[in-house]
Amino acid sequence: QVQLVESGGGSVQAGGSLRLSCVASGGSFSGYYMAWFRQTPGKEREFVAGITFSYGTTEYTDSVIGRFTISRDGTKNTVYLQMNSLKPEDTAVYYCATVYGSGTYYRAQNYNYWGQGTQVTVSS
Repeated sequence: QVQLVESGGGSVQAGGSLRLSCVASGGSFSGYYMAWFRQTPGKEREFVAGITFSYGTTEYTDSVIGRFTISRDGTKNTVYLQMNSLKPEDTAVYYCATVYGSGTYYRAQNYNYWGQGTQVTVSS
């Protein structure tokens, strides 16, 4: 059974930084696609960044390009989201998700496994 556990959320002022971690357990994640989504009240979950666990190929939503970096550590089965130059509009619950496959998956419906979420709050 795949399990994902996020950590690293918190409250920061605009311009600050946070690093989110997602530890995956339940097997080998070779061939999996792993992503970070975020959600605010009343809105759908939004794709933020994704990475192929085997090759490290990355993808980002336009609003975070140049500010966020997704990476993975295969030895720890962990995916990170380094968030710099944070803005109030980045405030959301951030979720880690994974699905087996070789594509890039932008829709939340594509994912089989989710973490519990971690709150990120950016104040102006």
